[in-house]
Amino acid sequence: MTELRFDGRVAVITGGGRGLGRGYALLLASRGAKVLINDNGSALDGSGGDAGPAQALVEEIKAAGGEAVACTESVTTPEGGKAIIEAALDSFGKIDILIHSAGNSRFCPLESLSHEEFRSVIDIHLLGGFNVVQPSFPLMMKQGYGRVVLTGSIGGIYTMPTVAPYAVSKSGMIGLNQAIAIEGAERGIKSNIILPGASTRMVEGVDTTGFPPMGPELVAPVVGWLAHKACSISGEMIISAAGRVARAFITESEGVYEADWTMEKMAERIDAIRDPSQQWTFHPVPDGFNQHLGKSFEMAAKG
Repeated sequence: MTELRFDGRVAVITGGGRGLGRGYALLLASRGAKVLINDNGSALDGSGGDAGPAQALVEEIKAAGGEAVACTESVTTPEGGKAIIEAALDSFGKIDILIHSAGNSRFCPLESLSHEEFRSVIDIHLLGGFNVVQPSFPLMMKQGYGRVVLTGSIGGIYTMPTVAPYAVSKSGMIGLNQAIAIEGAERGIKSNIILPGASTRMVEGVDTTGFPPMGPELVAPVVGWLAHKACSISGEMIISAAGRVARAFITESEGVYEADWTMEKMAERIDAIRDPSQQWTFHPVPDGFNQHLGKSFEMAAKG
């Protein structure tokens, strides 16, 4: 099989100095990409900063013969997001690939979660994603090519206790991904979400003693393919955890039609409504929204 390379491509990777982002940066650079590594070196909860991680990786990539620059701007503000993309343009003249891997984590029960704690996670994950998509998407539209990889999580689908802001961020990323995929489809832009499972600092506080090998090197090739010209899918969620790669998707039951509903009918028919024997899966690209409406309207027309 011909090696998939990124010669001539420019990639921006947020959170690129450590963990999964570092794995992505090393792989893309080794395959010829010019890489902007964005990492402000903050602590796990998003506080503080250190230029060291991003710059150290840049030096490592250069020592191996690759091309890379560092940027320590924060994704948490529109100004920071714009500065990150402008840094790529100043260094390399364009952007072909955007991988949003920056993240933080705070564990707190919902009953005692403060607004500040909630926003500190939302700002990096979800708003951080928008803050770098917003200035880069028009550039990709104009050049008629782009690859976007956002970072979701199984925690945004199934979730677990004490991570409400993380769950909200990762669920919201699904909508952002679909918007990019749908609006960019006719201009050569593909956008997908990686749902990664890896042993990085993000699992701090979690008992991982029973985990199998789950290094970033198992996830990086999946993200590399999603970021490549050869990627044939868009608007999808791809799982990569402990060597398992799979697709996650949203499915509806066929449901039940009634000309008029009452609370009592809901009580009577809830099992039929939830019956999984007949299911529909609509792909966001190119027209899942209208396909969904069409099925509902079809049932209404039949009565």
